[in-house]
Amino acid sequence: MNADAPKTEVDPLVLQRRSGSIAYLTLNRPAQFNALSEAMMAALQDALATVAADPSLRVVVLGGAGKAFCAGHDLKQMKANPRLEYYQGLFDDCSRLMMRIQSLPQPVIARVHGMATAAGCQLVGMCDIAIAADTARFAVSGINVGLFCATPSVALTRNVGRKAAFEMLVTGEFIDAAAAAQRGLINRCVPAERLDAEIDAVAAAIAAKPGAAIAAGKSLFYRQIELGIEPAYQLAGNAMACNMIDASAQEGVAAFIEKRPPNWSGGPSG
Repeated sequence: MNADAPKTEVDPLVLQRRSGSIAYLTLNRPAQFNALSEAMMAALQDALATVAADPSLRVVVLGGAGKAFCAGHDLKQMKANPRLEYYQGLFDDCSRLMMRIQSLPQPVIARVHGMATAAGCQLVGMCDIAIAADTARFAVSGINVGLFCATPSVALTRNVGRKAAFEMLVTGEFIDAAAAAQRGLINRCVPAERLDAEIDAVAAAIAAKPGAAIAAGKSLFYRQIELGIEPAYQLAGNAMACNMIDASAQEGVAAFIEKRPPNWSGGPSG
């Protein structure tokens, strides 16, 4: 479907920069509040594939240009294609994008400012960590135009308690960053002027750890969370055993015993 996406949008739709082992990806449709057009989703998929293929990158920070993080799907584009097959393809593309974030070996930190609505709120929910400015606002507001936010509900209900999630879905009302933190949608709410410093500190803390352990741990985390407790423990026990024979764990344990800093090397795949 992405191959047939309109080519009228101005590139780059996703800005990319690097600082050491941290990749910064920025949604770049500020005039449209970074709405997820077909082309935008394709561009973000491409950017994530580039990151995944680079073992020297340890963390991804995902943000938005302009006044908002992301306003969800591009409703004008959706209205221009009133066909069931088109909508099915569009939401399949979006689901694949969301799952790509989860399957990425590097942790992804959402940098949230302004509003994150509908699929934009879903994007926050699918990131591994989310840190927001205290001025940020969140909503799954599709119901306000007669569209229940079904796909955003998948991410929302895996972050927020059932009753709080359902209330957001059926009222379409905004919550502020403090409420989002209290409900578990985001990790931290900080003054806007401290947002980048806070994110950089968290990213640096992750980047300092052995990439192989982080990548394996992220994969295990999402696999076990969907299982019952007994198979989850079986999966986790095997993951820890495999992790323990890895060179980074052997070095880390040796360094602990010898009371010295560990000497780690390698990226998410090694």
